[in-house]
Amino acid sequence: MANFLAAIDQGTTSTRFMVFDFSGNVVAVSQKEHKQYYPAPGLVEHDPQEIWINTKEVIQNSLRVSGLTTNDIAALGITNQRETTILWDRRTGQTIGNAIVWQDTRTSDICTQLEKAGVKEIFSQKTGLPLATYFSGPKIKWILDQNPSIREQAQNGTILFGNIDTWLIWNLTGGVHGGIHITDVTNASRTMLMNLQTLQWDQELLGLLNIPQEIMPQIRSSSEIYGYATSLLPKVPIAGDLGDQQAALFGQCCFNPGEAKNTYGTGCFMLMNTGTTPIASKNGLLTTVGYQIGNSPAVYCLEGSIAIAGALVQWLRDNLQIIDQSSDIEPLARTVKDNGDVYFVPAFSGLFAPYWRPDARGVITGLTRYANKGHIARAALEATAYQTREVLDAMQLDSGRTLSTLKVDGGMVVNDLLMQFQSDLLGVPVVRPRIAETTALGAAYAAGLAVGFWKSQEDLAKNWMVDKRWLPQMDPEISKSLYSKWKKAVDRTLDWVE
Repeated sequence: MANFLAAIDQGTTSTRFMVFDFSGNVVAVSQKEHKQYYPAPGLVEHDPQEIWINTKEVIQNSLRVSGLTTNDIAALGITNQRETTILWDRRTGQTIGNAIVWQDTRTSDICTQLEKAGVKEIFSQKTGLPLATYFSGPKIKWILDQNPSIREQAQNGTILFGNIDTWLIWNLTGGVHGGIHITDVTNASRTMLMNLQTLQWDQELLGLLNIPQEIMPQIRSSSEIYGYATSLLPKVPIAGDLGDQQAALFGQCCFNPGEAKNTYGTGCFMLMNTGTTPIASKNGLLTTVGYQIGNSPAVYCLEGSIAIAGALVQWLRDNLQIIDQSSDIEPLARTVKDNGDVYFVPAFSGLFAPYWRPDARGVITGLTRYANKGHIARAALEATAYQTREVLDAMQLDSGRTLSTLKVDGGMVVNDLLMQFQSDLLGVPVVRPRIAETTALGAAYAAGLAVGFWKSQEDLAKNWMVDKRWLPQMDPEISKSLYSKWKKAVDRTLDWVE
């Protein structure tokens, strides 16, 4: 009897395969990092074949170590880094170069040209997104523009586009031997090509970016049986598909309008459930699809996207080498009592929400002879909290709701110093759930609902329990002063790229 649910969590830096029981407990896990390629400043790439090989490896490792078989798994869910763009040949399975990662800024000129053409409002009204290098649509256009022969093949239907979810599902279901070419509404809503009202590819937007409809995957809900895995997980239904941040929202059981979560990963992403009607942001946020369960109406969200969070810690480790491993950041930051008036704005790929300024670049400000690597470490952690505060301010203005508690997840939530500072800066409790792997869990939940493993979202909500809670301790006036200095630091990043 199949007593477990599985999920592939394909993130920006690694791929994980996780197996959960009915209560949401992790019973098996395997993880493997993949290489990051930086061909030039602002360019970020991944090798899709490496990601697929790693996916197969973590599935096999997890099953071998746990002693589980495919007969134990009721369904498989997929969650993925969003916006990262792949084109490949349906006949051979070969990709057209590397995947262009969501952080990549090579499409800046395309976005600028679209803005000059006066079509910015068309995109924002239809998709809820700004014209930004972040999203898949301009990346697809860039690849096709670089390769006239590939554009011709795309128009003939031999080239396929997909974000990572689509690439994995196509390979899992047979690849060149009948693999299905689909995505879900949450991933589609990150392309700048899906109409938020119709939940379908928009012909006008495809035309503006000169992208042939033939390459686009079919859009499905986030929870239904799409197809069945072949040799890797024979006959296991693939039944859940959500972008990673929406999966975390679902895994955190933010099922009611006004409930919000923040994921602290490579980047940092806050999502607030706004119900079944999309709310257009007036304060620099994204309007996006949160999830759609089967034939039920889609649930929408406001999202604040921050490009660099945990990636800043990795940068201190790999580029500056002031720490040996990421977990060293907190002890180093605790060697000083405060930030020493040092502020670190990690605008490595420009500033995302709520600014959307691709011309910005990273700065460290407030340096004096007093500053040391402890202050820089502390400023790096605090940067994530400041950016989250900016997003929350915008979210409360757009939604008209005041957040009472922030649910948190992701790799950085083990950092007590950061979580306490986050609570101090927001002035609200910050709560970590008992099961911290909410992204993979959300994908498993979606798959489980589709096959009847869980009967309702109420069943899922029963699994959510508090692991740790941080309460505000800082004098509000001190918090206000620190935040004011952060705003000054942000101003120093602007207009760097001409």
